[in-house]
Amino acid sequence: MPAFDRIDRISQEAQKAIDAIIRDDLRDPRIGGTWSIVRCEVTRDLRYCKVRVSILEPERRKDMMDALHRAAGFVRRELGRRVDLRYVPEVLFELDTNIEYAARINQILKETESHDAPGDD
Repeated sequence: MPAFDRIDRISQEAQKAIDAIIRDDLRDPRIGGTWSIVRCEVTRDLRYCKVRVSILEPERRKDMMDALHRAAGFVRRELGRRVDLRYVPEVLFELDTNIEYAARINQILKETESHDAPGDD
């Protein structure tokens, strides 16, 4: 179990560092708008770091993901400078649409509640 605690700590540190790198150091105009890093998952062998990014504006998703994929090498190099690791994992960016999905489910539930409200009988 302690190995998993270590991986979780590394994942949290990587998430903080990658968020700061993207916000402060990347100068690509395609990166912007409302976005957040939902989760970072470093594999147990420390070879890969999956970064789940949520981008709220659908029209910006493709451009921003392209920019992040192109900047992955830079992000990895900066991650190595900021987080003390023997081996710096390869950074893999993935689009996360769970927030959008949850908002859609919430909207459906609200619509269902309004149709089932007392007094509609």
